[in-house]
Amino acid sequence: MPAYAVARVRTANVTHPEVAEYLRRIQSTLDPYAGRFLVHGGGKVEQVEGNWDGVGVIIVEFPDRSALKAWYESPAYREILPLRTRNTEMDIIIADGVPPNYDPASLIPKQP
Repeated sequence: MPAYAVARVRTANVTHPEVAEYLRRIQSTLDPYAGRFLVHGGGKVEQVEGNWDGVGVIIVEFPDRSALKAWYESPAYREILPLRTRNTEMDIIIADGVPPNYDPASLIPKQP
């Protein structure tokens, strides 16, 4: 099943030289793990429910959780990570996807 790295961007300064360097280098760290951006912060975020204090959202898809975790722990990504963390604030989670033909009703407990 696919797995996703999801980030709520709370602050971003893409003009900062370190963040710009991070952005130039991130894709090459994703490629060996088949990671790809599905959403990358620049589009309009519209709040329709609940509370949202973010300025953007980022979603990166991987073939599975092991590929995602291998990327996150890779020396190539660890090398550039401080370029982002020193200059932005984000909340990041890992979430598993669902299999093809997933039925949300499968979450309902079976009745005896």
